[in-house]
Amino acid sequence: MTLSLLCVPFAGSGAGFYRGWPNGADQGIRIVPLQMPGREERFLEDPYKDAAEAAKDLAGAALRLVGGAQRVVLFGHSLGAVLAYETARELQTQGFTALEHLFVSGSPGPRSGRTGRTAELDDDTFVERVAELAGYRHEALDDPELREVLLPLLRADVALHEDYRPVSDEPLTLPVTALRGTDDALVSRAQCATWETATTGPFELKELAGGHMYLTDRQQELLAVIDAAARGART
Repeated sequence: MTLSLLCVPFAGSGAGFYRGWPNGADQGIRIVPLQMPGREERFLEDPYKDAAEAAKDLAGAALRLVGGAQRVVLFGHSLGAVLAYETARELQTQGFTALEHLFVSGSPGPRSGRTGRTAELDDDTFVERVAELAGYRHEALDDPELREVLLPLLRADVALHEDYRPVSDEPLTLPVTALRGTDDALVSRAQCATWETATTGPFELKELAGGHMYLTDRQQELLAVIDAAARGART
């Protein structure tokens, strides 16, 4: 039975990032990217201001895209991890029973909080700081015209992440798998492990080779981990 993998974008990115992933016939996984406002086909919409607003919108999109599916899991990286967490809560609140696993990547647990105010730095310092934190710099930020278009969205996403607080203190009941790159200088193994407190269900921590943005070139390995964890949760 095909597994529908809902994917939430990370800060500054859109659904297009996941559209390039292989719809792995070998793993039996259907990639279902969720789009966020302010980017790509939703470019004219204002970016999310808070996590509760994001969760309701993303959950609504998820139900439209996979509402009839029997097996669904959620994945999010960095900002996308906490938004996936809140979306999972919203889907469960709405009685969506097909959701069976949450995968959170490159993020401390939801109760960890964020320090600093990167979003308030001047443009040049902001771009350098984001690249330093992520260990990854998108080439579009070196193009003056593209940078002018992308910076407001990236600032909004970073501000949302820095302001994030969990919508509820109640843990999920879903199995949760936390993932990180082995060389991630932004999120430590210990910070990633704090996701265990976000659920009363089974928890596992997995590491893949690479830095904070390991998923840019480790898609097949990541999909294999997701498939194995999702299979294990059903046995």
